[in-house]
Amino acid sequence: MPKRVIVVGSGIIGASLAWHLAKAGAEVVVVEAEQPGGLATRASWAWINASWGNPAPYFRLRLRSMAEWRRLAGEIPDLGVNWCGGLIYDLPEAELDAYAAERAAWGHPIRRVGRAEIAEIEPNLADPPLHAYHVEGEAMVEPLAAAEALLQSAVALGAELLPETPVRWLAEEHGRVVGVMTEEGVIHADETVVAAGAATAQLLDSVGVTLRISTPAGLLTHSNPAPKLLNGLVMAPGLHVRQTAEGRLVAGTDFAGADPEDNAEALAADLQAKVETMVRGAAGLGLDFCTLGFRPTPADGWSAIGRPQGRTGLYTVVTHSGVTLAPALGLFAATEIMTGERDPLLATFAPDRPGLT
Repeated sequence: MPKRVIVVGSGIIGASLAWHLAKAGAEVVVVEAEQPGGLATRASWAWINASWGNPAPYFRLRLRSMAEWRRLAGEIPDLGVNWCGGLIYDLPEAELDAYAAERAAWGHPIRRVGRAEIAEIEPNLADPPLHAYHVEGEAMVEPLAAAEALLQSAVALGAELLPETPVRWLAEEHGRVVGVMTEEGVIHADETVVAAGAATAQLLDSVGVTLRISTPAGLLTHSNPAPKLLNGLVMAPGLHVRQTAEGRLVAGTDFAGADPEDNAEALAADLQAKVETMVRGAAGLGLDFCTLGFRPTPADGWSAIGRPQGRTGLYTVVTHSGVTLAPALGLFAATEIMTGERDPLLATFAPDRPGLT
């Protein structure tokens, strides 16, 4: 009999888990409270990178996941990954140089570029810096479309998708998690994977498991569609911007977006004005809409993957960098659930490490 696994949550992490589990031969049921794709994924800037984040173990995990994105894109062409490269100059010069030197020492292919080359990489920057750093292998993806492609591919492998099916609590028998309680009753499984973003802590708490997470808000603006103005990702001081496949310029104060602090309209107008000043050809483009995401982030800032408190039948994946890490975490979690083998890259990311419980 195949192992029956419930995945709670269908954002980019849950979708990757579902596909990797189904490919490994599991009988998979994806339970989603809202529409397929979840909530946080829809509001992601969707930068696939290893340029952000310390310490070194987190960098190595992100670098591995960039390689897994290439593998996954080869198996699911509809993911639409754009290996466009990233231009980084959002730190003071000395700090930026030190940051780049550290990444280079860790094996990251980051290189310094001067103003002339910056103009070749992004000819529509109105005021390019004297120098920046460029990472050719960075990418972007349309996050909701990618999650939907993964879910569709999982369904094609036999997974069942249950949208608009809120989980009320985790079901437990004799200390073992045996599934989830929904409005229609209990859905049973051999393993239950909680990848429910901001709702993760509450669901774990229903079986007496504590996982401390925060959910900082982040606002991103989306312009009206325009002809191609940017070739890749641009990380400038106080403004990160990229152009989507349909031509919208998506911007935030950084890749996570800023907390609007009850003044989303003013922040969005300010960001859009900065975009139109920064990018030649964007003047008068106008704001179409903005998104407000709540990023599920373990209390110490780093991913939490594994069996919390060693609970049998229960596994969880919570991380802020969901888009970057989805392929690696989906693969690693599926392998551990199906075989018991834990990838060494997850050594420092247990969900019951000090500070999270």
